[in-house]
Amino acid sequence: MSKKILICFGTRPEAIKMGSLVHELKKEKAYNVKICATAQHREMLDQVLSFFEIVPDFDLDIMKANQSLNELSSRIFIKIDAILLDFEPDLVLVHGDTTTSSVCAWAAFHRGIKVGHVEAGLRTFNKHSPFPEEINRQITGRIADYHFAPTDISRNNLLQEKNSSENIAVTGNTVIDSLLWTVNKLNNNFTNESILNLTSKINPDKKIILVTGHRRENFGQGFLNICKSLISISENTDVEIVFPVHLNPNVQKPVTELLSDYDNIHLVAPMDYPTFVWIMMKSYLIITDSGGVQEEAPSLGKPVLVMRDTTERPEAVDAGTVKLVGTDFEKITSEAFSLLNNSKLYEKMSKAHNPYGDGKANKRIVNFINKNL
Repeated sequence: MSKKILICFGTRPEAIKMGSLVHELKKEKAYNVKICATAQHREMLDQVLSFFEIVPDFDLDIMKANQSLNELSSRIFIKIDAILLDFEPDLVLVHGDTTTSSVCAWAAFHRGIKVGHVEAGLRTFNKHSPFPEEINRQITGRIADYHFAPTDISRNNLLQEKNSSENIAVTGNTVIDSLLWTVNKLNNNFTNESILNLTSKINPDKKIILVTGHRRENFGQGFLNICKSLISISENTDVEIVFPVHLNPNVQKPVTELLSDYDNIHLVAPMDYPTFVWIMMKSYLIITDSGGVQEEAPSLGKPVLVMRDTTERPEAVDAGTVKLVGTDFEKITSEAFSLLNNSKLYEKMSKAHNPYGDGKANKRIVNFINKNL
């Protein structure tokens, strides 16, 4: 009788990082694989599912405007429990640091079901940064039976927390597998309306700076500082700034109020995944507070300025592919101008080794499950 695996995710980044793993696992005839989408993100999640040609077997549809983390958690608990009782999986796979991941892992633990944690072991050891992701990741790490760590640093974090080395596999990050899969499609003439629309807006002869921001800890003064920096950077007429604006009102309000009137700052709607990869490929520099972009951009040779004071991805800092600039106006502005004007510094960052993987993480995860489940 085939073993049952339930893959749970709910946000756009999770779906991107699990999308290629879904296809790898479904090649295995020994498993009955089903997908549960909590839809913690709705519209952005659906775009990724469509691109990766994934149809969830279970859709909890828990997205609700302005719900608190406690309300979100309680609704996931109740709905995922019914799925666990119905499907009775042998293994639940979750990803990373979202509320979906920690709650689904906890619910599986309550039912005596094994849990595998993809992208395990990342730590800042500061429970407020990033919030609530750091605690979500630690909770999931305490519950998980199998840990798929992207790097040796992540593995060492897990060992320090007394996890058995036999239950940890260093796999690289699945986001690189998904990224390379997407780049291949784009290089084989994949396009869509969003890509065509961007092509008509931006000048390819200028240095394109891609900006993303969504972290809760940056709400308020942080985003005001970010906007002020972008205004200063935009005074360089040789640049074009492309800013997909997150749907959260705490991002939308300051960004649209402060940046709407600049000809070379393009405020656009959140992008589907292939469009985002396409604009990363076209970019000269990326300024972000995203975790995933810190992993993806080095594979494309793009320097990254990270608008955070801490990162659970120190490998990129050590490798020289990213720099932490926080939300400090002076740091963001000066580091951006340094990369725009200093070709040697730019070349050093853009050619640094990507520590996050070689595109074979999914195969390593499946091999580990084959041996251990």
